[in-house]
Amino acid sequence: MNKTTVVLGASANPARYSNIAINRLRQHGHPVVAIGKREGKVGDTSVETATRPIENPDTVTLYLNPNNQKQYYDYILDLHPKRIIFNPGTENNELRELAEKAGIQTMEACTLVLLSTGQY
Repeated sequence: MNKTTVVLGASANPARYSNIAINRLRQHGHPVVAIGKREGKVGDTSVETATRPIENPDTVTLYLNPNNQKQYYDYILDLHPKRIIFNPGTENNELRELAEKAGIQTMEACTLVLLSTGQY
C-alpha cells in the first residue's frame, strides 16, 4: 500500500538523511511531498519551500529540530496525517502532545530503518 509522505526538512543535498529518505520512500513506491528551506530536486521529487494542502497524507516525517518545527505546528495538525515520525534529533514533546490530542499517532523512530525492515 502506497503511503503519501510529507518530508518536512527536505534537502536536495545527497549527504542529508532527508534526501536519502526521499529516495528510499520513492524506491518503495510511496508518493512524497518534500518541503524544505531551499528549492531543489531529489530524483524526480521537487523540494518545495511553501506548504500546501495534501489530500489524505499517511505520514509526516520530520527532519527539523524542535525549534524549527514550531512554524509548522498548525500545518502539520491541519493536514491530520495518520502518523508523525520524529526521526533521531527531532523529538519534541510539545508537538507530540498536540498531535496525540488531535488523534494523530506519533513515533520516535527512523524512517530509513522502518523502510529497511519492512515496518513502514
